[in-house]
Amino acid sequence: MNEANAPTGTAAPAGSVDPADLAGPDTLADSADSADPADSADSADPVGLVGPASPADPARAPRVHYAWVVAGVALLVLLGSAGFRSTPSLMMDALHTEFGWSMGTISSATSVNLTLYGLTAPFAAALMDRFGVRLIVVCALLTISVGSGLTMLMREPWQLVLCWGVLVGLGSGSMAGAFATTVTGRWFRARQGLVTGVLTAAGAAGNLVFLPLGAWLVQEHGWRSAVVVVSLAASAVAVPVLLLMRERPADLGLLPYGATEPPPAPAAEGRALARSLRVLRDAARTRAFWLLAGSFAICGATTAGLVGTHFIPAAHDHGLPVTTAASLLALIGVFDVIGTVASGWFTDRFDAGRLLVVYYALRGLSLLLLPQLFAGSLEPPILAFVIFYGLDWVATVPPTVALCRQYFGEDAPIVFGWVLACHQIGAAVVAGLAGVARDALGDYDLAWYVAGGLCAVAVLLCLALRTPGRRTDRAVPALS
Repeated sequence: MNEANAPTGTAAPAGSVDPADLAGPDTLADSADSADPADSADSADPVGLVGPASPADPARAPRVHYAWVVAGVALLVLLGSAGFRSTPSLMMDALHTEFGWSMGTISSATSVNLTLYGLTAPFAAALMDRFGVRLIVVCALLTISVGSGLTMLMREPWQLVLCWGVLVGLGSGSMAGAFATTVTGRWFRARQGLVTGVLTAAGAAGNLVFLPLGAWLVQEHGWRSAVVVVSLAASAVAVPVLLLMRERPADLGLLPYGATEPPPAPAAEGRALARSLRVLRDAARTRAFWLLAGSFAICGATTAGLVGTHFIPAAHDHGLPVTTAASLLALIGVFDVIGTVASGWFTDRFDAGRLLVVYYALRGLSLLLLPQLFAGSLEPPILAFVIFYGLDWVATVPPTVALCRQYFGEDAPIVFGWVLACHQIGAAVVAGLAGVARDALGDYDLAWYVAGGLCAVAVLLCLALRTPGRRTDRAVPALS
């Protein structure tokens, strides 16, 4: 994995393990002249896991570029974050039975969660630039732990909104797509699309663990056991972040993976809030931003808002046990991992706009057919939906991130944060409205048909993005 960065040099003797192995090959002579290695050790490596490069050391080829370590930590964080967000869908029937709250009332907490998840993302990206990725992510994980733990004590709907809507929403939003975009933008030049796809797929992979486990806990031990597990898991994930996360390759004397020259020094920015709003103001003047934001809002409405929140209760309405429905949603995650990683690979090779057109068209078709596929037992048609829809679940993320980089350059993480905010607002609106429709009509059929129609609108938006007139947007350098 280190071929892209390994210069010609003297390899370390066999059997020797030197912390400088991770930092040596990409150390820049000019950086070494201007930076004190001791300072680097104190600031970038407080736990002493990776030593700074020394200009006196001979160049050595690293076994693994540290970018892959950072990506692995980010993957773990996103795995957990996805599992934390999936828990409310498992509790809807249990909360309805215990407290007598309507589906619309319970869905309102999910709507608040999804809204704050989206609105936090652009500010989180700026805060990561200002205060560091490690600090922001650890604070976010602890906020999720507290919010989930306090849910055990709730007795009123507003307490559900406060704990799971506000606290968990703020925490999970701080680790949203802007986090993955920040990591890939700082640490990778080669394989950006692929790594973005893998990190995006972590959301689905997290569901593989939490959905079946959570459904079993809710059924056997009550919903409170599930939220205890979420609280403990969020705290546990913070440990590797503290130990292994690093801010930038330069902190270890490295170039980004695949880079041949050092990236520009990060510009000194003012307050995170001011920067986020400035980037939004500039991006909002472009046609590309609104087309990306509109299509991604529909993406959120037709994934996290509808399927992620209401698939389990909808399947249960047709007689399918909650544990089976949760397993199906987790199985969607299996194929989502495949589809999203593949989408990252496609994004490195094909036009991102064309990919989005295909993805939204296929998703809309599958949602239009879904009401006819539900049954009281596990049948081949619903399994076919799970496979087909799962491959497309968040395959839209890698090409959307690539388009943000193409149009907005170094501001791409914050711009994608705002685009993600629109994604989550779309999800929040549909999560709430689908619950209201279920209370009023007795089923979710109308919600599935409307979602299919929205996907057709997303296709039109992506086609407009690909028109020749898009070059009238302000030109920015590409990051990859």
